[in-house]
Amino acid sequence: MKNLVRKTAEAKLPTKYGGFKVIAYEDCNNAQHLALIKGNIRGRKNIFVRVHSECLTGDALGSLRCDCGPQLEKALRVIGKQDGVLLYMAHEGRGIGLMNKIAAYHLQDHGMDTVEANLNLGFKADARDYTIGAQILADLGLSTIKLLTNNPRKIEGLEKYGLEIIQRVPIIIEPTKTTKKYLMTKKEKLGHYLEGKGVVR
Repeated sequence: MKNLVRKTAEAKLPTKYGGFKVIAYEDCNNAQHLALIKGNIRGRKNIFVRVHSECLTGDALGSLRCDCGPQLEKALRVIGKQDGVLLYMAHEGRGIGLMNKIAAYHLQDHGMDTVEANLNLGFKADARDYTIGAQILADLGLSTIKLLTNNPRKIEGLEKYGLEIIQRVPIIIEPTKTTKKYLMTKKEKLGHYLEGKGVVR
């Protein structure tokens, strides 16, 4: 397969979850992605990996419409203690971009769920592709991983490009009044595994 990513820069990144190395990558569409690496992971088997889709509203602004921010924090805590990699992918709004995600929010304000809103705007329910993520992980020397995810499509998407996922590690975020419909939509319409109390009934 043609290589679609190139490494552009790297640096140390001290965080409240521990010290990481951060590597910036750019893909063939000029989208920029980050790999946060804890420990010496090259060539190691069965390390923890989280492929996290960018969510400005949830990750940085504390939005309570989704569980993205808490998932990011939980993954960083796990990787900060156990070693591993967190990929921060430019997949805003399940791949539709920030402006379209805000337009989808507007439709959700008027009764649609996240899937209905994306479809109404002319996009797939989930427009993400994991080719770039798989190539970044391969560039980091990984082939066999433990994947922190609730999303079966993410598992399929990465395995399609040669990664072996020996274990799915769930990220359980308890639902709130503002996220319950969002989480149920992910479970019922996108097939996400959601083991948290109050979600699986």
